[in-house]
Amino acid sequence: MDGEKQEHCSDCQDTGKRSWDDEKTIRELSNRLNRIEGQIRGIKKMIVEGVYCDNILNQIASAQSALNGVARLLLEKHMKSCIKGQLQAGDDQVIDEITQTVFRLINRS
Repeated sequence: MDGEKQEHCSDCQDTGKRSWDDEKTIRELSNRLNRIEGQIRGIKKMIVEGVYCDNILNQIASAQSALNGVARLLLEKHMKSCIKGQLQAGDDQVIDEITQTVFRLINRS
């Protein structure tokens, strides 16, 4: 987002962009992802240094859990704004989209 505000229509499906622009959530997601990035670098370092496998696996589980937290927050925002707006506009196809998304998230857990 190179410094300029992007316009969002009420139907983010058409533009391929989200319909919410909540700076607090954007900061929170970014901070969480920065921490996860640090965790991943730490895991890589542990592997290179020959750390005991169980310790590495625990760190991997921690990073996966943190990433799931990012997904939950993003899913909540998506449902409360993008999906809600599309349903209010009469677009029932969005139900299939969100169902597939939730199934993908559940199957990864």
